[in-house]
Amino acid sequence: MIEVSHLVKSYRDLKAVQDVTFKVEKGEIVGFLGPNGAGKTTTMRMITGVLPPTSGSVKVSGYDVFERPMEVKRRIGYLPETPPVYTDMTVRAYLRFVAEIKGVRRSQREGEVEKVATQTNCRQFIHRVIGNLSKGQRQRVGLAQALLNDPEVLILDEPTVGLDPAQIIEVRQLIKSLAGKHTIVLSTHILPEVVATCQRVLIISQGKVVADDTLEGLQRTHAGALTADGQAGPAPSLEEIFLKLTSA
Repeated sequence: MIEVSHLVKSYRDLKAVQDVTFKVEKGEIVGFLGPNGAGKTTTMRMITGVLPPTSGSVKVSGYDVFERPMEVKRRIGYLPETPPVYTDMTVRAYLRFVAEIKGVRRSQREGEVEKVATQTNCRQFIHRVIGNLSKGQRQRVGLAQALLNDPEVLILDEPTVGLDPAQIIEVRQLIKSLAGKHTIVLSTHILPEVVATCQRVLIISQGKVVADDTLEGLQRTHAGALTADGQAGPAPSLEEIFLKLTSA
């Protein structure tokens, strides 16, 4: 569903992304991890066509992101780290506006808005002006706009930032429920979120992919030394693996 091949992004002498290659199969939920400045957001922007690469290619559903951008955008729902909301609009008006931009038929727009508002628990404040909402509420509106028109691929950059613990659990459950029907790339700094939600983990450090495996596969690869009785030590946590791979 997503094919990233030898992706490079340079800013003069700085290489923000260096030869990144990976694939995401249809219906997978992949956790995209890395420390601040590792190149995660830059990579996600290139996948969605927001940012052109210096070299390399990205394909979504077989369409090249930069040769067939409109075909790709029809198939992607994108939640950037800062939700792309208009603060002077009500939630309902904003979602209607995004539905129109995404090509939802006029006769289907109201139903589509109601569906995503219910999915993301936005209905309770759907008539309020976005500028008067809390950070967490704006985040949920951002997630709702990403789900409009039922996209095949969801690119979610820090989808639970600003949410309280109960809302985080709701969003995790929502993301898990979308597996199979949607292909999801989820970037987050909250490692338990990846353990609870994702089927595969992709770790990037200094612009390079340093790990690409299931959590169980990573734990086997990075298992500790034998204990005194000759048995294998406890499996390392994702946090321990992350620190080991990104501390260099």
